[in-house]
Amino acid sequence: MQKWSPNECKCSITYTLSVVGGKWKWLILYKLFENGIQRYGELKRTIPLITHKMLSQQLKELESEKLIYRNEYHQVPPKVEYSLTEKGETLLPILQLMSSWGEINKPCEV
Repeated sequence: MQKWSPNECKCSITYTLSVVGGKWKWLILYKLFENGIQRYGELKRTIPLITHKMLSQQLKELESEKLIYRNEYHQVPPKVEYSLTEKGETLLPILQLMSSWGEINKPCEV
């Protein structure tokens, strides 16, 4: 599947999808909003179906778009924490609307 490049997008919706499109990015952003600063292992535990490779890739992409901040502590053992940037926090109203929509429209449990 070919992805849009943010530089190729003339439409605002296409640009947004190029930055935060995909299965996992919105969920990662939501988990950082919901739980605050998270270490890699904490994020992985809150999203158990994501593979380590995919989580690592998605975190790198979100960091490159300046939606999350990666704070690396130079110690033994290494410690890295992730949090939302100010730019990432601008997506919170959308995340909250998505959450509300899902609550209203998800199928009833049997």
